[in-house]
Amino acid sequence: MKVIIAEKPDQGSTLASIFKHKKQSGFIEIFPNEIFTKGAYVTWAIGHLCQLVSPEKYEPTWKKWSLDTMPIIPEHFQYEVTKDKSKQFSIIKKLVSIPEVTEIIHAGDAGREGELIIRNILRLTNCKKPMKRLWISSLTANSIRDGFNKLLNEDHTRSLYFEAYTRACADWVVGMNASRLYSLLLQKKGFSDVFSVGRVQTPTLALIVKRELEIANFKSEPFWEVIAQFDINGKKYTGKWQNDGETRVKTKAMAEKVAAFCREKPAEVAEVVSERKEFLPPLLYNLSVLQADANKRYKFSPKKTLDVLQKLYQKGNVSYPRSDSRYVTKEEANTFPEILNKLSQKNDYQSYFPLPIQTLTDNKRYVNEKKVTDHYAIIPTEQLPNLDKLDSDEKKLYDMIVKSLIAAHYTKAISEYTTVKTLVDGRAVFQSKGKVQIEEGWRKVLQQKEAEDEPVLPKLEQGEQGQTAKVEVKESQTQPPKRYTEGQLITLMKTAGRHIEDKELEKVLSRTEGLGTEATRAGIITMLKDRQYIDVTKNLVYAKAKAMILIEAIGQEILASPEMTAKWEQKLKEISEGSFSPKNFMEQTTKMISHLISITINKSDEWVFNEELTDSFVPREYKKSKATKVGICKLCGGAVIDLGSFYGCSNYQKTGCRFSLSKKIKGKTIPQKQMKKLLTEGATELIEGFKGNEKEFSAKLKWDEKENRVQFVYS
Repeated sequence: MKVIIAEKPDQGSTLASIFKHKKQSGFIEIFPNEIFTKGAYVTWAIGHLCQLVSPEKYEPTWKKWSLDTMPIIPEHFQYEVTKDKSKQFSIIKKLVSIPEVTEIIHAGDAGREGELIIRNILRLTNCKKPMKRLWISSLTANSIRDGFNKLLNEDHTRSLYFEAYTRACADWVVGMNASRLYSLLLQKKGFSDVFSVGRVQTPTLALIVKRELEIANFKSEPFWEVIAQFDINGKKYTGKWQNDGETRVKTKAMAEKVAAFCREKPAEVAEVVSERKEFLPPLLYNLSVLQADANKRYKFSPKKTLDVLQKLYQKGNVSYPRSDSRYVTKEEANTFPEILNKLSQKNDYQSYFPLPIQTLTDNKRYVNEKKVTDHYAIIPTEQLPNLDKLDSDEKKLYDMIVKSLIAAHYTKAISEYTTVKTLVDGRAVFQSKGKVQIEEGWRKVLQQKEAEDEPVLPKLEQGEQGQTAKVEVKESQTQPPKRYTEGQLITLMKTAGRHIEDKELEKVLSRTEGLGTEATRAGIITMLKDRQYIDVTKNLVYAKAKAMILIEAIGQEILASPEMTAKWEQKLKEISEGSFSPKNFMEQTTKMISHLISITINKSDEWVFNEELTDSFVPREYKKSKATKVGICKLCGGAVIDLGSFYGCSNYQKTGCRFSLSKKIKGKTIPQKQMKKLLTEGATELIEGFKGNEKEFSAKLKWDEKENRVQFVYS
């Protein structure tokens, strides 16, 4: 008899569903069949059933947070059963201890974490029985049956366990030490909070803070453009004046001068350049690209995409969700005709059939075994769902995955891009751009919006002449960099650290996954939200004051470096390949942490934080305190409350509203009376005693509706 251990209850039920079985408490009994002639038991973990023990269980003095007891580095790492999951652990231990059970089948997710979860459970049960590995990429009946008939030997995936175990231990060392280090040192600077630091979360946070600083430091400048409307033999179009390739004019006077010169002047088509561009269908989805696309299209958070995808996987409708590959092997490509034939019978997809391309088997764009690692791309399985029974979110994601496969069987899309130069009165050059779709190709399936929709230009020929019908001057402002969306952040994490000047390091990084893995990136972003480092409002990621303070303290140290994290990922990958030692990796981690503690303590005396950042920080004691309402928020209509060192919007936690005003501005405390006046009337009374450049001055504070911020009004 055999015991099969799945990673989650739903997966255990799905594995047992293809056999005659009986459900029990915490496990399922499979009756004898052609695969398990003596029967089997299916049981399951509930995610991470075990966890690394807390510091004080290694050494009692490590319980108290103190710089004197650091670094905290256990000689041997220990796991324990998570308290709220001890009942399920007892069931697993009892099953694997049954004398009639002769073999264990590891049926955790086919990846690093799945490998770690089940093996750790078996270690804690002290089970010494032989083990085999179920390794499948979908939960369809055919895939399950085939997987049980082709079980892997235990040593086939053992190095993957070594990688996951080493990763967990190294992350524990970094997290425990660096979090205590920065929390204690920042508390000395007056910031009463826990500052969580991690190997992946901190460099990710550094990227967000960097963008926040770019926006804060950006100085918007006005510019003008001269736009003309032309009438060439009845054919009308518009163009922008350009000088040496630049369309922006720095002064209004210059723009008006150009416009005045061009009005009602003759125009001639000086040049027409057309270029055809071909666009191949997109590659199939991996998790990161699907998360980015779902965020862009439906505003799904990366975590939501992964959760919905996991549900579709457990129903057997799509392949393994945490895949990092966008390719398939020939074996998978050979299944596409059957899947597509079933899809062609669904009303939602009938209009895309018959397909222009019948098979991808020999198409190297999609079929590339060298680029398939643990799992192939995310594709629909032959087990199609009843689309009417999928919930709204499931249907949206399933549709994206189905259409990516259908589009791969379509021809390239072809567009013609035209650039026209028009000469006004023989001197002023105007440029017009247009696009015409020549062949729709795969865009019939995937209607993609381009960054800028180019207008359709009339058919023009060089030398044609006409008139300048109208000229106007358009004023605009330079814009700061845009905040990242959650989807863009996922893409940024995947590519972080790749484009650097060190050529040798670049070669290393080109083989890594960047920050985190396909399986962990969504969790990292969720963690940054939960730990009050970032806000996500209307799908835009904002860095909170807490994040700005931590990253300013860390500065250029290794913990904020995407390159460092990417190098770690490469070393961990080498552990799974058997070419690097877990012991060496942990030794390097220990040295790095010891060095970090030493230099950070020495540098902390030099930390200086600007007044605005200090005042924006929300200490823990304020987060649940009652506060006095002083007015209505200018940004969201919520209540503005007195939070001690500053006034802030009560909707901050709920909606991420960022309205806040320090109580002390330029050395002058702003009383509630003046704040109430600002919120009700748009401006305070004249306030005396502001200090600037060693001189006192008087001014009103006024709310600027256009800029959405408070400004000085001098009297």
